[in-house]
Amino acid sequence: MDRREIAALLAYIGRLDPRTIRTDEGEARDQLAQWHELLGDVPMATPHGWDVRVAARQHIRTSPYQILPADLVRPWESYRRDRLARHSDPTPSVDPDDQAAWAAELAETRRAVAAGTAQPAQARAITSGRDGVDPKLEARLREIGSCIPPAARAALAPYRPARAAREAAIAQGQPDALSVRCDWCQAQVDEPCRRRRVGPDGAARGNALLPNPHHCRRELAAARQSQETEQAQHPAMT
Repeated sequence: MDRREIAALLAYIGRLDPRTIRTDEGEARDQLAQWHELLGDVPMATPHGWDVRVAARQHIRTSPYQILPADLVRPWESYRRDRLARHSDPTPSVDPDDQAAWAAELAETRRAVAAGTAQPAQARAITSGRDGVDPKLEARLREIGSCIPPAARAALAPYRPARAAREAAIAQGQPDALSVRCDWCQAQVDEPCRRRRVGPDGAARGNALLPNPHHCRRELAAARQSQETEQAQHPAMT
């Protein structure tokens, strides 16, 4: 705030709390200089929620003590901290190889958010819906069939044998065994089967992942696939 805004603020506060009024010209000049020194970097109001008159009125309403500049600085600092805490740095528009320009734009955006002249940039939430998917991305996924390129999928196969076996079975038209629960090892849907070894005392002795599902699980998946195929062919009977 400049000196004129400080004078207007003091006049507003004086109407609410006459104890702050200075009738002597010298005292009024000293009060104006003091408040300007302490509140020079605090704005009168911002486009996004800050108004120093609201903070002053709130203090006068809730505190029996005469208002001081610090009683306005504290709400302003809380306002700044809250806005910066809700701000997620957006990607700068400059060349990322220009480190100085990149850092300068980030700093300028943060200063604008803290000063109340720009709204905090919120991080986009991850949702389960597909309403916001780019149509170009949808078309590309339909074209290639997966977001993982075939070469990358082949390179990853040795490190995830259960998924590789599942994908190979589905590609050959076989039933998806991992789409059902395994009655033998109790593996849930989409989880690979485990090596189930039971000791003489009945406790489990092994729990290693298996690259291929158990035979009973494959039979259950085949039976479900046959049932679904029959229902699709004879919906009226179903």
